[in-house]
Amino acid sequence: MSRPLTAALLLALLLGASPLAAGVVEVRIKLPVRAKIDLAGRRTVAIAPFITVGREGAGRQSESSVDVQQEFERHLTKLLRRETDLKLVESGRVDYPTYELDLLSRNRDFWRALGERLQTDLILTGSLDFDVQDKSGYRTEEYVSPYDGRTYYRQVLVEQTGFEYDIVFQLYDGRTGELLFHDNFKDFKQIEGEKADPLLGMFENLRALEDRIAGVFTQKQVEASRLLLTD
Repeated sequence: MSRPLTAALLLALLLGASPLAAGVVEVRIKLPVRAKIDLAGRRTVAIAPFITVGREGAGRQSESSVDVQQEFERHLTKLLRRETDLKLVESGRVDYPTYELDLLSRNRDFWRALGERLQTDLILTGSLDFDVQDKSGYRTEEYVSPYDGRTYYRQVLVEQTGFEYDIVFQLYDGRTGELLFHDNFKDFKQIEGEKADPLLGMFENLRALEDRIAGVFTQKQVEASRLLLTD
């Protein structure tokens, strides 16, 4: 066992151990998770426009007035500046040869040419799908009658709005055009009220995904529980 992990376990024993049974304790520890990408020798990144997509289906509300691409890029820029030492390069307008991500990911010549034009080590792009859903429905609740004092059950309409963010995240090598990283980040939040603010729902989604996105570039810590045997 490595020294950092041993020290973490001992500290957890002293501060946060809780007895489960004779000879066994549960401890909470923080474990380091390595970054998904090695940034050695890479100092710059350009955020190319993310492709926005939409879905049809029952329960989907009318399109919100939120500029999904603009708000995401603004949030991502702040996150990268806060969590990494990478210098951001303005991508400007990018004319994609296709809007099919599968085809784009195989077009190394396109990404290499874009990287050369922008003079950047990394190119970040992908797709965004922000879905606003009507989640209103009936639920059962109990109430006490003011007439006879007895408890009854009734169906009550609860107005709720669901917000789902689906991000396809791709990172390319700006020198070779190689796809270095690909993942899908999703989050769903439900807020009371039929007309909940879409911008509020979007930022709740993004805040929930921050650690996963930052973890692509930097080492993060996750909390875990362990059972230890004692004398």
